Amino acid sequence: MISEESRARFELEVAKYPADQRQSAVMACLAIAQQQHGYVSPESESDIAEFLGMAPMAVHEVTTFYNMYNQQPVGKYKLNVCTNLPCQLRDGGKALQHLEKKLGIAMGESTPDGLFTLQQCECLGACADSPVLLVNDRTMCSFMSNEKLDQLVDGLRAAEGKA
Repeated sequence: MISEESRARFELEVAKYPADQRQSAVMACLAIAQQQHGYVSPESESDIAEFLGMAPMAVHEVTTFYNMYNQQPVGKYKLNVCTNLPCQLRDGGKALQHLEKKLGIAMGESTPDGLFTLQQCECLGACADSPVLLVNDRTMCSFMSNEKLDQLVDGLRAAEGKA
């Protein structure tokens, strides 16, 4: 269920568009719902659809198209490794395999302590910097050798007191 605080934030986003184009705020509303719950549930999609006057399927299509919307709970640190062809040619797949081994999980899974979720993603627009990954849909990490991947994971664990 969407909180009153989130609904107020929805209103602020809708106000940015002409009255007949309130559906344009769908991405912002999905981000707000995800901030509230940690992921976008089917119930959140329905609430957003009702709020914006959209078909629930239209909201779901946006949720499933973009990699930044989590459709299930994820770890505190979501690691998206680019595995698009240019990155594959520059060890993107190897970076993903290294993280699977380091974290003890397969791609698409979360660590038992809820700290990490490992995902693959499509182009992050930094092919020349590969291997690249995105942490929590915000922080781009480039030239991620195995050593740098280890430093990243170990540093995040240490920040949580789980080193």
